[in-house]
Amino acid sequence: MNGTDAPVEPVNPIAGFSAAVTRKTLEGYPDGGFEPEQKMTREQALRSYTIDAAYGAFEEKIKGSIEPGKLADFTILTRDIMTVPEEDILSAEVAMTIVGGKVVYKK
Repeated sequence: MNGTDAPVEPVNPIAGFSAAVTRKTLEGYPDGGFEPEQKMTREQALRSYTIDAAYGAFEEKIKGSIEPGKLADFTILTRDIMTVPEEDILSAEVAMTIVGGKVVYKK
C-alpha cells in the first residue's frame, strides 16, 4: 500500500504515485531521487493505490480492480501516468470520477 506523511505532504494520489515512481519531491529534487533503489515501477505504484489498498482494507472482493461484480469506482486522468515521461506525471489532472457506475465529477 501507499500513502503520505500528511499534513507534511499533500493528500494527492497523483503526487503520491509520482513520488513512488521517481522518489523526488514535488519540486523535482533531488536528481535521481531519494534512495533510488526504493523506486516502485509504475505497475507496482498503481497496484499499491488500487488492488493492494483494497486488500489492506479486506475489500479486494468488491474494490481495487475493474471487474464484473465489483463496485464501479474509478478515476479518469488527463494524462496516461503509466506512459508519460516521469517529469510529466504531476501534470495529470482528474478529468472524471465515477462512483458506483455514476459520474460524480467531470472537469
